[in-house]
Amino acid sequence: MSRRRVIPPVTVAIAILAAAILGGCAAPPTRAADDIVISIVGTNDVHGELLPRVGRGGLVTIAGYVNALRSVRDDGAVLLIDAGDMWQGTLDSNLNEGAAVVAAYNAMGYVAAAIGNHEFDFGPLGEASSPRDAADDAHGALRRRATEARFPLLAANLIDASDARSVNWQNVVPSISVDAAGIEVGIIGVMTESALEATFAANTAGLSIAPLAESVRREAETLRAAGAALIVVAAHAGGRCHGFSDPHDLSSCEMDTEIMRLAHALPRGLVDHIIGGHVHQGIAHVVNGIAITSAYSSTYAFSRVDFTMHARTSEVVSRKVFPPQIACPYRRVDDGSCRWRQSGGDSPARYEGRTVTADDAVLAIALRAEKAANAMKQKQLGTRLETPFTLKGNPESALGNLVTDAILDSIGGDIAIHNVSGGIRAVLPAGELTYGAVYEMYPFDNRTVVLDLSGLELRKVIAAQAMKSRRRAGFSGMTVAVRCENGAMAVEMRRPGGELISDTDRLNVVVNDFLALGGDNILTPAMPPGGFRYDYDAGLPTTRDLLVRWLRDRGTLRAEDFLTGDAPKWHTPPELPASCRP
Repeated sequence: MSRRRVIPPVTVAIAILAAAILGGCAAPPTRAADDIVISIVGTNDVHGELLPRVGRGGLVTIAGYVNALRSVRDDGAVLLIDAGDMWQGTLDSNLNEGAAVVAAYNAMGYVAAAIGNHEFDFGPLGEASSPRDAADDAHGALRRRATEARFPLLAANLIDASDARSVNWQNVVPSISVDAAGIEVGIIGVMTESALEATFAANTAGLSIAPLAESVRREAETLRAAGAALIVVAAHAGGRCHGFSDPHDLSSCEMDTEIMRLAHALPRGLVDHIIGGHVHQGIAHVVNGIAITSAYSSTYAFSRVDFTMHARTSEVVSRKVFPPQIACPYRRVDDGSCRWRQSGGDSPARYEGRTVTADDAVLAIALRAEKAANAMKQKQLGTRLETPFTLKGNPESALGNLVTDAILDSIGGDIAIHNVSGGIRAVLPAGELTYGAVYEMYPFDNRTVVLDLSGLELRKVIAAQAMKSRRRAGFSGMTVAVRCENGAMAVEMRRPGGELISDTDRLNVVVNDFLALGGDNILTPAMPPGGFRYDYDAGLPTTRDLLVRWLRDRGTLRAEDFLTGDAPKWHTPPELPASCRP
């Protein structure tokens, strides 16, 4: 399987720190006395991270950086904008369906945020994660969070199927215009065209996604006509670059990604800046004249672009694209390296010549949310992990294999299939296993369901997955061999004992309801008209609760015992030609 290139966090940190140091040595650009600098600070894929921990500064730390920048700029020209996926991901946030994150954003002074795919995950307001009857509002939790926000949620390409227009919900709009030190700034929000495939299908009923470029162009032209001098797009869609020393050097960027295609599809000069997200990677580059930024995920970093504007004409005089800024709470005094927890030889980070200190209001919100979650989070499961369980080697990582094995063993079906890329959100660290660690690994409220599939239907699923270069599904209960013969794909599936699975076999396939409803398009090749039939009220547990029960009192577990090594489940050529079809 061809896997997404992932740069280790330490390597990323070194690259960004080096770029920041080099940038800091340069003389600041000169500007006329009547010029105005507007700083656009961007976050994306926060995923409910409120407090600092290793690898994540939390909103508490990011608020400290933003306050430091605002303290040296008293003109109100610092705009804080988010590119979606704000609240799904931590127990501190999920227990209140994202209310704590909205409260923190209010305290931090965000001016706008795009809606991402995971904003739909909570479904109706309350315990149900998806509608159970006609009275349930599938978008209830999202719509309640929107009413609590003191900033608009933006969704220009989220379409209500009833009238083919952008959704008309309270405090949810396609775009806005704000005043920044006398300069009109237009802000547009859009989401990836695959957004509705990456959340509960039941929670997005009656909605569709319009093309990004068409939606951005429409809103940008309207905003320009109304007087906006600067156009910013908050796009929950992404791409990736790996080098940040020169924003005009695109050699490290993957150009055939959604955010890059969007930039090239727009008329030059219509949009000034795009804040991206969704794929949890870094960007700080200029594409087709547009500054594009993205700052990884989970409050590891934030982005920034400074636009120097002529006060009289409101024209863009210049811009500066900053590398992603790691949200370090502390730095080592001797070498300036990032420290996530303070110890001897560390001091609070500094930004723009100011000390970065936690914002009191944001800290109070975060601590209240943590207190509410702590008892559940710290509960030990009676199992010790001798080594960390990670996603290295996906789809057959130690963690992915543990999850699929546990699901299959718990339910007792024939095959278990899981979206191990995307459906697993954190590693399990070595040491005593806690409920909180399992929750962070799997923060979703998916139910486990059992589908009755024929061998032929399962073969269609596997054939489609074999063609994927990234995000291939993981499974347990069989091995698969895929080869190309005379331009046609041959798929051979065998049970653990070596018995061939024939097209006429009937199989109990265990999945989560996200997949059963079409999530990630994993099961869609086998999906009948009207969808799969299963009994939602059959009493099957949430996938997370199932994993907790299976992991409880397991004694000691080692990652190496879950690695397939020389006997992989997936047997495929290094690359299948596009002409090789099932």
